[in-house]
Amino acid sequence: MANIHSQKKRILRAERERVENRRYTSKIKTYFRRLEEGTAADDANAEENAATHRELVKTIDKAVKRGALHRNNGARKKSRAARLLTGRGGEA
Repeated sequence: MANIHSQKKRILRAERERVENRRYTSKIKTYFRRLEEGTAADDANAEENAATHRELVKTIDKAVKRGALHRNNGARKKSRAARLLTGRGGEA
């Protein structure tokens, strides 16, 4: 445990930031799972998939803006989501 007051504050702040970043990454994974399941099931729920895709892209942009994700990582995830939505070239 740190003895210096500013370091104690920094530890608390780092924990809060870690939880916030974890919230973003967890939400992104959840939207990816929904998008994969939605596109794998059938094309009948295309509007639901489009809404999930919009939320996913919005969340990725927020995470990149906050620094929870690197911008290249965010761009890769958005590209992967677009491929899932269109049905071209999915990953195993």
